[in-house]
Amino acid sequence: MSNPIHAPFHLAIPVRDLDESKNFYQNILGCQAGRSSDCWVDLNLYGHQLVCHLDQSLGKDGQVRLINNDVDDHGVPVPHFGVVLNMAKWHVLADKLKTAGMNFILEPYIRFEGLPGEQATMFFLDPSGNALEFKAFKDLSQLFAVD
Repeated sequence: MSNPIHAPFHLAIPVRDLDESKNFYQNILGCQAGRSSDCWVDLNLYGHQLVCHLDQSLGKDGQVRLINNDVDDHGVPVPHFGVVLNMAKWHVLADKLKTAGMNFILEPYIRFEGLPGEQATMFFLDPSGNALEFKAFKDLSQLFAVD
């Protein structure tokens, strides 16, 4: 397998309120804000560039539209995004989110236990309804493992 370290990704997502989103990503997830305007803000999400773009069509209480797909007997929201962390950082984040009272879609748990690709995972929503998944692999070389 090739080295699993990749160049940072860039992802732009719709949000209903920039201040609300900036607060969530900075104060809950620990992102640092970068450049911004009155309709977008750059955030450093574990070394990746996340850009929140104001989508006024969502309205003040609006939510991004999601569907669910069944994975490991759980309804996984689609679309979703997140970061693969090491196991220690994943546990720190899971504990931080639990302490903050995060309303999880899928509580932190171990998926595919004892199988190729065993991983810790958790799913939750940002205030605009964007689904996030943070995961960590027991063995990172299994990131793209096939059964």
